[in-house]
Amino acid sequence: MTATTRTPPHFFTLILLAGLSVGTLNLFLPSLANISAEFGADYALVNLSVAGYAIVTAALQLVLGPLSDRFGRRPVMLWGLIVFVLASLGCMVAPDVWSFLVCRMAQGVIVAGYTVSMAVIRDTAPEQKAASLIGYLAMAYAIAPMLAPTLGGALDELFGWRASFVLLFALGLALLALCWVDLGETNAAPSPTLARQFHAYPELLRSRQYWGFALCMAFSTGAFYAFLGGAPLVAATVFAMSPGTLGVWLGTITAGFVLGSFLAGRFSGRHGLATMMIIGRLVACGGLSVGLAIVVAGIVTPPLLFGACVFVGIGNGITMPSCAAGAMSVRPSLAGTAAGLAGALTVAGGALISGLTGAILTPANAPQALLAMMLGSSALALGAALYVRWLDRRVA
Repeated sequence: MTATTRTPPHFFTLILLAGLSVGTLNLFLPSLANISAEFGADYALVNLSVAGYAIVTAALQLVLGPLSDRFGRRPVMLWGLIVFVLASLGCMVAPDVWSFLVCRMAQGVIVAGYTVSMAVIRDTAPEQKAASLIGYLAMAYAIAPMLAPTLGGALDELFGWRASFVLLFALGLALLALCWVDLGETNAAPSPTLARQFHAYPELLRSRQYWGFALCMAFSTGAFYAFLGGAPLVAATVFAMSPGTLGVWLGTITAGFVLGSFLAGRFSGRHGLATMMIIGRLVACGGLSVGLAIVVAGIVTPPLLFGACVFVGIGNGITMPSCAAGAMSVRPSLAGTAAGLAGALTVAGGALISGLTGAILTPANAPQALLAMMLGSSALALGAALYVRWLDRRVA
């Protein structure tokens, strides 16, 4: 390998990869109706480009992590970007809905941008420093989906829905060129066989520490998914809120996550992983508890309800980087595998809690039931964080 291919990437490169990996999810969301109309396809079928895409990315994390441990971070990311560029081109020129959906699912390979970026950070930094860097990375992961739909909507109005995929094609091509120059290999000890990497899953799942980190991630994210599943019902039935106003309020929890991620980047390097996880969980549980008590007392207003939910965003931003760094530190040689498995578990857990929230909420109980579900999930995450602290003290 040349000197360039052995040099660790600049952190800005990892930020761009993380931003593209999450922004791809919802850049074109404002165009779903126009895509459906152009192809003459049912809206529910076109919506698979969102729901199906999420399922594909969850499954790919289980594969891409071990591949990066076996073959290295650089080749997995470069090949992932090549596939992403070709898939974006396919979406641009798709003649029918089925071609579009196939290419859209193939775009899911860009999830490697986040999984590989986290593994690169863990390869090159000790766990507390890694948690700090992941905190800053998470800011990009939160900001990108806030801005992407607005940009996608503007592109659609100016040039049509295919313009969003022209942009993704161009961004993928630019990042491929950047990674070719800047993304050096950081996996100093790749696994000798791919089979060994997939055999690592039972090894990770037998680790109580890994389960502590992974469950804290899953239940922390579950509170956010509960919010996404229940907030629209509360907005419509309790506050008679317009979609535009709801969009503004929905953004508050993401803004909280950005703030929490900044705090994690600022302070994770000074404190232990379990300490940061517990602090984040206490922030989330504290805000939700106060909000739930006031709602049960009969005071229900948008600033109160969504204000309580903002603490989930702040708490998750503080907690998640330490969870991710800890999960990858259980077996440092399996950082990619650990990141992929934790990501898949988090998506699955979040989807489960979101579905449960949808089944429990009714127009009559929506405000208090939503906060109760979010508090329950956050409390379970706090329990997992305390379990990690208990395990740390046993080892010490």
